[in-house]
Parts: sequence; structure tokens; C-alpha cells
Amino acid sequence: MKTTMNGTLEITTPLHIDEARQPLVQAQGVRKSYGPIEVLKGIDLSVQAGQVMCLLGPSGSGKSTFLRCINHLERIDGGRINFDGQLIGYAQRNGKLHEMKPVEVAKQRRGIGMVFQRFNLFPHMTALENIIAAPIGIKKIPKARAVAHARDLLEQVGLGDKASLHPSQLSGGQQQRVAIARALAMEPKLLLFDEPTSALDPELVGDVLDVMQGLAASGMTMIVVTHEVGFARNVADEVVFMDGGVVVESGPPSAVLDNPVHERTRAFLENVI
Repeated sequence: MKTTMNGTLEITTPLHIDEARQPLVQAQGVRKSYGPIEVLKGIDLSVQAGQVMCLLGPSGSGKSTFLRCINHLERIDGGRINFDGQLIGYAQRNGKLHEMKPVEVAKQRRGIGMVFQRFNLFPHMTALENIIAAPIGIKKIPKARAVAHARDLLEQVGLGDKASLHPSQLSGGQQQRVAIARALAMEPKLLLFDEPTSALDPELVGDVLDVMQGLAASGMTMIVVTHEVGFARNVADEVVFMDGGVVVESGPPSAVLDNPVHERTRAFLENVI
């Protein structure tokens, strides 16, 4: 598959999805370049509903870029990504993939929540207002219902008494938990986490990881870019180690973290554990 001059992706090889056990997320041959630098070099990954996948690897390995490709925050240059049986970001016509209009992509994203490294809360809004903004503005949920749900979510993340506070009045860990509640308010089928604890002071990390572990236990499908090896070992169903834009190895935590096959994986883990 290659990018044509008009921005479409031309299908050069057939890509098949096993309909008997269709994953919630399936990436096939995903490529992404920034100018002459190829960041993703043909990523093949699949995530079943209810599964937790942790992406590990050094900075610059393509983990965050791949995560942003899943909900089309980054446009791919080759391959394809399916979410919940639907091609993300593109429509297939006459053997080519044509990029959807932004409004169409926005509709697809409703089923995918994302938690960023830097929280991305609106500073002029309270915690409660941050959480209800999208359900009211995008899903047109009545305000009273959105507020009730938001209060329940704040209780779920341990911040039931912080609804009226602004982000500047909250610690980094509290802001991140509000961001998780905000993502959950849209009732997504999938949650993406892009290094959600890397901007936090060490003593604040545990509260955020506890919330994430609770979500995993509840059956939420999650793809987590992280350097928290302990979290990956305890919570992930599958650990994927990436380096240089490729998947070096993947498997259950007991295999990848405790008995890595590839020398590059072993070297990385020796430095982070």
C-alpha cells in the first residue's frame, strides 16, 4: 500500500481480517513517516475486547506515534487500522483508501478515549465542567444526566470532593485522574494512554496506576504506552516491545519481561527495572 499524490492510500496487497474472531483493534502493515524519517515501519498488532496491551520501548521507538494513529490524530502513510470492525480515518473505494472528512473521523473517535501525558484539561473549567463538556457538546446528553454521571466518575477515580476545583488547584496526579474520568464520560469501548504517569512526581504515580488497574479489572480495553514495567507485569494481557519503528517482540508479561528473546529487549529492561 502506498500514498498517492492526492493523499489517498492505494491498496497494493490484500489485507484480510479474521471475521470469526475479529479484534476490537487491528493494525496491519501500518507505516508513518515525517519527511524522510520513517517512524513506523509496518506495524501488525491486534487487541481483543477486554484486553490490556502495554507498549514498551525507548523514546523515539514509535510507540506514541502508533497510539495517535489508532484514532487518526496522526495520518498513516501505509497499511490500515480497524476499530470495532470499521476502518479508521479512511473509506475504501475502487481499490484505494480515501481519507474521511474531519467530521466523519470525529464520529469514529467517540468510541475511543485518550489520556495524554500532559492532562490537557481546560484551565478555565472546573473538574466537573471538564468532564461534562464532551458528553453535552458532542453526544447531546442532557446536562443533569451528564453531571450525575460525572460525579459518579469523580467518585470512581477518588476525587468526589474535587468537582468544583480548577486544574490549577489540583496536583498533577489529581489532574490526570480527572482526565481519565473525562475520557470515561464518553463511554468509550477503548482507552488509549500515552505515558500517563511520566509527567508526575513519583509519589503521585501510584494513585493514577491504581485507577488504571481498576479499569482493567472492570474489563475496559486499554492500550497503554508506559515505562511502568511493574504495571505492565501485573495488569497487561500482552506486552509489546518496540524499537526503531518495529515490533521487536510481543507476548504475555511473563515471556517478554521475564524471559525476553531479543537482545535489544533484554538491554532495555536492564536499564528500566
